[in-house]
Amino acid sequence: MIRTGGVNRLVEFSAYGRLEVRITAADVGKRVSVRRLTGPGVTEGKFTDTVGVLASWDAGVLLITRKSGEVVRVDESSLVAGKVVPAAPARRRGPAATYEELARTASRAWRPVESERLGGWELRAAAGFTRRANSVLPLGDPGLPLDAALDAVRRWYRERGLPAYVQTATGAEGTQELLCAELEGRGWAREVTAGLWTGALAPVADRADAEGVVLGREADEAWLARYQRKGVSEVALSVLGSGPSVWFASVPGPGGGAPAAIGRCVVDGRWAGFGAVEVDPAQRRRGLATRVMAALARRALDEGASAAWLQVEEENAGALALYAGMGFSAHHAYHHYREPS
Repeated sequence: MIRTGGVNRLVEFSAYGRLEVRITAADVGKRVSVRRLTGPGVTEGKFTDTVGVLASWDAGVLLITRKSGEVVRVDESSLVAGKVVPAAPARRRGPAATYEELARTASRAWRPVESERLGGWELRAAAGFTRRANSVLPLGDPGLPLDAALDAVRRWYRERGLPAYVQTATGAEGTQELLCAELEGRGWAREVTAGLWTGALAPVADRADAEGVVLGREADEAWLARYQRKGVSEVALSVLGSGPSVWFASVPGPGGGAPAAIGRCVVDGRWAGFGAVEVDPAQRRRGLATRVMAALARRALDEGASAAWLQVEEENAGALALYAGMGFSAHHAYHHYREPS
């Protein structure tokens, strides 16, 4: 049955059999699978399938947010099939964790210098040092209608001379596909997408020996000399040093110059979060990144951690391959939406 304009009509395609649309606007917020016809007509057109969360159904247009965060517009008139589908099966690799647990853990590992609550949203600022420390983390209800909440967000960041960003997530139970669609519908632009990956900690520690890796509690001048963000300010140092238990690792470079490799780890209960793993381009493919992470993992194990997480941008093919080889797998994707100009 296809529902268009309030009329139910049965559609048969001789080449494809009988198809039905079994979803309505009442299914907004559910995971759906839809098939639509693209092209000028039944004989010339092609079927296109889309699976994701039905974010809205208004004025004859469906908005469906895929696992990747992409929002797909579907004209109601093009639908030939649709149904509600079960949530994606749970991952079989990595430690069990909810989205909210990981989002809060990651936030504690990269603290802003200033924050304020707006209901269940946390507004974070750190003089513009990284989007993660200068964006809203919307976990829960802001306590205001969405438009009023976004106006309050924009005012708060404007007072600090910063653009307003909202960090959202997709692809796991409890993530924010609906909010992504609402933001895009209001002109907010998705600038960055990255993945949060998880894995068991002990195998990371066993990947390589840690000989020659120096650990410390502060990002000293040598460590910062290898860090990709140059001209690090006091604000940046505060963010880098934030977290329940922070460790910095480095492999000394030849001739006493910048380290050949560095890394950072934040231990927080059962979690160890890895970041800032960087290697001198001239020293790559020698296992230095693995050694740095192994040394940090062993220290985290000593502090009682058992699970690991890290964040990696989707276009960083080298890092994705490295972390997959270490037993990490994707838990969810997260995105930064910037306010309209």
